[in-house]
Amino acid sequence: MVVDESDERAVQAAVAAETRLLDPGVRASPELVSALLDPDFTEIGASGRRWDATSILTVTSAGSVLPESPVEVSELAAAVLAPGIVHLTYLADNGGRCVRRSSLWRLTVTGWRLYFHQGTPTS
Repeated sequence: MVVDESDERAVQAAVAAETRLLDPGVRASPELVSALLDPDFTEIGASGRRWDATSILTVTSAGSVLPESPVEVSELAAAVLAPGIVHLTYLADNGGRCVRRSSLWRLTVTGWRLYFHQGTPTS
């Protein structure tokens, strides 16, 4: 399989943005999270709850993210689905709570923004 240089840059940018969102310091800051979420963002959380950008920012504003709670990532895979659209999947371990995660990132005029995210608990 031949990987286009622009596809490689897109994957690198999406992975970097996802990594920022997983950083407890970023997750605890509504301003930093907001800069990474698409205005049309939706999430189906590991709990089954549906979230949008406003509800996620409300939670992060409430101080629910502990800075000492890092997320360990493994099994990271990435695919460019179309120009400006990257799909990431990975296993996230947050203190023994393992969740399979899937993220769709899209390139906007302001940079890469998270458009859709889903988490599914796993053992």
